[in-house]
Amino acid sequence: MFDVSATTGQMLTILVMAVALGMDAFSLGIGIGLKGVRLRDILKLSTIIAVFHVLMPLGGMMTGQYVSGLLGGIATSVAGALLLLLGGHMVYSSLRGESVDSIDHRTVWGMLVFSFSVSIDSFSVGISLGMFSAHVLLTVLMFGFFGGIMSVLGLMLGRKASRSLGGYGEALGGVILFAFGLLFLI
Repeated sequence: MFDVSATTGQMLTILVMAVALGMDAFSLGIGIGLKGVRLRDILKLSTIIAVFHVLMPLGGMMTGQYVSGLLGGIATSVAGALLLLLGGHMVYSSLRGESVDSIDHRTVWGMLVFSFSVSIDSFSVGISLGMFSAHVLLTVLMFGFFGGIMSVLGLMLGRKASRSLGGYGEALGGVILFAFGLLFLI
């Protein structure tokens, strides 16, 4: 028989998890947005983040229970280290006041690094979900949708704030990314 309360409960759980995972993209999007970002770059970056928010949990679901004990902490540590490097370099670059090569969020490589760093936790969640979720397609599509939407909102908010912060926007964005990197490592 079809149990409506169990299905509704599972859908609500997936929705809450999708929003929670999207919050990383939102928060880190603010950091990148403070560096200054064009509308076209917001669209490209958010699309890549949405794709990563689909692929990473799907990969995690496919990996399953065997790898969860092995990669759970490592994946989070890698994401934290990437964010520490990105944030530290942004702060250094802005305080230095001269042109310092940093990872450019407008390049393909920069977008991939940023998207990977905000989506790596989706892989770990996918591993857990793979053990009990009956709605794999719906789950990964919700994760992708909210990852994309939340990144657009964060990037737009950061972009708007960067106009009033001037040259300090990049430093503030770097501090935000650095802080999230520390949180991932703690």
